[in-house]
Amino acid sequence: MKKPIVAIVGRPNVGKSTLFNRIVGKRVAITQDDPGVTRDRLYQEAEWQNRYFSLVDTGGIEIDAKERFSKEIINQVELAIDTAEIILFVVDGRTGITPDDREIANLLRKSKKEIILVVNKIDNKKFEDNIYEFYELGIENIKSISAENSMGLGDLLDDIVEKFPVDLDVESDEDITKVAIIGKPNVGKSSLINRLLGEERMIVTDIAGTTRDSIDSKFKYNGEDYILVDTAGLRRKRAINEEVERFSVVRTLDAIDKSDICVLMIDAKEGVTEQDSKIIGYAHDQGKAMIISVNKWDLVEKDNKSYTNFEREIRNKLGFINYVPIIFMSVKNNLRVYKLFELIEQINNNYSMRISTGILNDIINDAILHNPPPTDKGERLKIFYITQVAVRPPKFIIYVNKSSLMHFSYIRYIENQIRENFHFTGVPLIFELRERGD
Repeated sequence: MKKPIVAIVGRPNVGKSTLFNRIVGKRVAITQDDPGVTRDRLYQEAEWQNRYFSLVDTGGIEIDAKERFSKEIINQVELAIDTAEIILFVVDGRTGITPDDREIANLLRKSKKEIILVVNKIDNKKFEDNIYEFYELGIENIKSISAENSMGLGDLLDDIVEKFPVDLDVESDEDITKVAIIGKPNVGKSSLINRLLGEERMIVTDIAGTTRDSIDSKFKYNGEDYILVDTAGLRRKRAINEEVERFSVVRTLDAIDKSDICVLMIDAKEGVTEQDSKIIGYAHDQGKAMIISVNKWDLVEKDNKSYTNFEREIRNKLGFINYVPIIFMSVKNNLRVYKLFELIEQINNNYSMRISTGILNDIINDAILHNPPPTDKGERLKIFYITQVAVRPPKFIIYVNKSSLMHFSYIRYIENQIRENFHFTGVPLIFELRERGD
């Protein structure tokens, strides 16, 4: 059973994203006064009184707007309404009812869903009487709040959780494997998730930077739940002109931090770029499991060496992650898309692999016989034993006589010996040195 879904809708700049951030308890939605800043449906898990639910922030609805994104936003809001059990219709208590508010109210009443009219920006007594005019919208359940000052949020949340169906699962998503789709703008990240989910979850256009927020989507494969995270593409710093784009860079790095597995999407027509190296380097430094996905492979003119040459180029430019598998695909033509999830499943298992201390030390003892540890000024490194102390990522502690004698190249040698004996494809291995007695 799924958790309840609560969708926040309303026209631009009524405080939807501020309310969203207050409820989830952190700054997730981008809050800025430019209309259209929140353009995709933004999903986050929220909790109140030990009741968990999914909260959805949507783009502001402008009924008569003719801009391309405004029509897309209306489609996104309609999808959010279709999937939500409860709808929070947010209006501006200071400006009063607008024609757009009336149109949105008409749209929501047709949904037959549970609707709470949230009159925002009521943060002092002179605005309290303003809420009565909103009864004109024909929605009985009205709550006055100030999202900016957190006033009235407790009563609103009490009302929300009281309306949850009793048969819905309200457990946390904390233990579900999270997969972040990362890469430059316009490489096909949103299209990939839409293909996997089988619905137009993300706005997909040929305008780079369409996805500014990081967006979570639940997906099931072979009976296991995963959360897919579509992230804003990282641009070169000199190309980041808007304040919103700066938030998006932070959001992408935050999405990597919270993920278990990162899928780096590369444009087959462009090859590996500096931005690709930086973003996968960050994921590597954070100890994330990884996959490299080369998208738009259908657009490349091929011969019998195309695959080998492209893979060699990736390995040369990203030599620090030679353990990461590469998949060539075309999301548009549905070429090898589901092979990607077979890889994700395999790497997720590798990420949790644990090796017994006895077997590990058999491997290390054999490695030492074939290639003895280094010496420095007549003093030889001694490796007493090795043990695995953690998973996700796998972490090993090597006990030695003197840690300064251990050269990084010998740690790499030990790592290679472990990888030759166990399938740690796509998974970084973390090593820590300790001297006996530490």
